[in-house]
Amino acid sequence: MVPSASPLLSLKDVTIRYKTSSHQVTATYRVNFEIFSSDRFILLGPSGCGKSTLLKAIGGFVKPSAGAITFQGAPVREPFYDRMTVFQEFDQLLPWKTVLQNVMFPLRASGLLLKSEARDRAMTWIKKVKLEEFSDAYPHTLSGGMKQRVAIARALAMEPAMLLMDEPFASLDALTRRQMQDELLDLWRDTHVTLLFVTHSLEEATTIGSRIIVLTPHPGRVRGEFTVPQEQTTQSLREIDELRANLHSLLVEASIRRSA
Repeated sequence: MVPSASPLLSLKDVTIRYKTSSHQVTATYRVNFEIFSSDRFILLGPSGCGKSTLLKAIGGFVKPSAGAITFQGAPVREPFYDRMTVFQEFDQLLPWKTVLQNVMFPLRASGLLLKSEARDRAMTWIKKVKLEEFSDAYPHTLSGGMKQRVAIARALAMEPAMLLMDEPFASLDALTRRQMQDELLDLWRDTHVTLLFVTHSLEEATTIGSRIIVLTPHPGRVRGEFTVPQEQTTQSLREIDELRANLHSLLVEASIRRSA
C-alpha cells in the first residue's frame, strides 16, 4: 500500500496512566505510530502491554495522560461511529434483539438512517457475513463464530472509517478462528475499511496484517514496526516465516523483561 499524504490516525508520545486502590499504573509510555487509509494494522504483544488500553483511547473511551491522538486530522475526544469496535466477548450483542435488530440498532440509535433504510442496510451486511438465514434468530441460539459475524456486520453497517478489533477471535476454536480470519480479509477486500486489530498471536498477526507494531509490557512501548509481504510467492512466504521468527524473538524478550 502506498500511504496517502496524511495519516488517518496518528499517535504522538501517548502515555496512559490509571490509578488503582494502592498505586498508579502506567499502561503505555510515549507510544508513536501512524495508520493510513486501508491499512490492516496490528497491535501485537503479550498480555499487559497496553494493547486494549490503546484501542480504548483511540475509540475515545480513555483519555491519554500525555501525548496526542488525532483521527482524520482532529483530536480524539469522545467515541463516534467513524471508529467502531468489535470485542472478544460473545455477549456484546443485545440478547433481547434478533440478528437483524442488533445490526439495525446503532443505525437507528444514532439517527443515521430511517427504519426502512436501516433495515435494508442491515440486511445487506448480514448477507455479507453469510447469516441471512439467521436474521430472525436471537444471540443465545448462535455459535461463537456466528455471534462475532453479527458484531462485525453491526460495526461495518455504520460505514466507519476505521474498525477497531480487540482480539475478536481469541475465544474461538482453531478451525473457526482461521475461517473468521479468512472472512475478515474477504470483507476487507470488499470494503478496504481501515483495520486496527489487537492480538497476541503471531500467526494471526501475519495472516491478517499488512503492518505490525510490537509492544513490550509494563509500560507498553513500541519495540518495533514491521511490514508483512502481501504476495503469495515462495520468496514472500519465506519472508513471512522469517518475520514470524523475528516477532517471536521480540515477544520472548518482552516476556523475560516482564518476569525479571
